[in-house]
Amino acid sequence: MITSDPAVRGAHVFMLLSDAYGGFGGISQYNRDFIDAMCSLPDIASVEAMPRLAEQPLGPLPDKLSFLLSGVGGIGRFVRAAFWRGLTGPRPDIVICGHINLLPLCTLIAKLRGAQLVMLIFGIEVWQPTKRFLADRLVGQIDLVVSISRVTLERYLSWASGPRGGTALLPNAIHLEHYAAGPKAPDLVAEYGLAGRKVLMTFGRMASSERAKGFDEMIEVLPRLRERDPTILYLAAGKGDDLNRLKEKAAALGVADHVVFTGMVPENRKADHYRLADVYVMPSRGEGFGFVIIEALACGVPAIASTLDGGFEAIREGMLGIAVDPADPGQIERAIFSALKTPKGIPEGLDYFSFPNFINRLRAILST
Repeated sequence: MITSDPAVRGAHVFMLLSDAYGGFGGISQYNRDFIDAMCSLPDIASVEAMPRLAEQPLGPLPDKLSFLLSGVGGIGRFVRAAFWRGLTGPRPDIVICGHINLLPLCTLIAKLRGAQLVMLIFGIEVWQPTKRFLADRLVGQIDLVVSISRVTLERYLSWASGPRGGTALLPNAIHLEHYAAGPKAPDLVAEYGLAGRKVLMTFGRMASSERAKGFDEMIEVLPRLRERDPTILYLAAGKGDDLNRLKEKAAALGVADHVVFTGMVPENRKADHYRLADVYVMPSRGEGFGFVIIEALACGVPAIASTLDGGFEAIREGMLGIAVDPADPGQIERAIFSALKTPKGIPEGLDYFSFPNFINRLRAILST
C-alpha cells in the first residue's frame, strides 16, 4: 500500500478528518493514535492532516505532522481549504478519508493527484447507507477500508461495494501507561456520595440521536438490582442533550436516589472516575468498538459488554470480560452480581490493544 514518489524517500499522506488534536471523544482519540502511529513509521515521510474541528490547546504533535487548521470554522470553509490544499500542496501518495461524509472530497483529491484512497470506518455512521447520494455511490472508488471492528466492517459491507484493494481491521489502542488499578479517589467518593455503595458505571455521550450506549438498559434494570442489594448505585458519566430525559426516567422508575449523573468528566480525571466503579457495565447496541470498556479494564475494573456490537470485540469475545444481550434484563442482572464477586485487577491479555501493537498492525496494513 505504501508507495511514494521515487524522488522522495517515503510516502506523503494527506488526511481529512473530523477532529484529533484539540478534540474530545473516542474518534478523536483514535485519530490521534492513527496519526501518531503513521508518523512513527519509517516509510511515511510526512503527514498533512486537516480537521474540521479543533480547540486549543492542541497538545504535542509528532514531528512529521503538519496539522492544518485552515479548515476550522464551518463546513464551507473546510471544503474550500481542503480542496485547495489537496490540489496545490505536496502531491500525496495516500489520501485518507477520516469519515464517510468526507468521501466525495477525498475521492476527487485522490483521483486528481493520482493517490491511493483509504477510508477509516468507526461505527453506526456506516452500518447502513448514509443517504448522501455521492458518498454512497463513491464507496467503490476506495482502495482500502480500515475498520475499527469486525461488526462495523460486516455491517458496512452488507450494503457497500467492496474496496478495490481489500479491507483491514485496526482496533483502538490503549496507552497502558496512562492507566492503572488503584483506590477510589476520596474527593470523588465524597462528591458523588459513594461511601458504602457498590458502584456500577457507564461512560459515554448522552445524545438523543444515539440512545444506544446502555444508559436506558441500566436504569431499567436498577429496580431489580436495588431489590437484591440496596447499596448498589449507578454512576452515569458523561453529558449530552439526553441527560434530562434519563434523569426523568430514573425518577419515574423510583431509582433516582440510586443514580448519579456526573456531567462532563475532565480528561485528567477519567482514570480516577473509572476506579470509582466496582463493575463497568455497558449493555449497548450501537458501539463500533467500545474504547471506554478497555479504559475501564486498564484501571482494573471488571467489565460487562454487549453481544450485539463492538463491545464484544473490546472484551475479546469474553476473554477479558462478560458479554450480555442488552435486551435481556435477567442476563444483565446475573452478569452484574457475578462481576461484583470478581477481584479487581488488570486482566491478562489486555496488552493485545497496546499502542505498540497498534503501530505494528498499521505498519502491516500499509505495507500490503
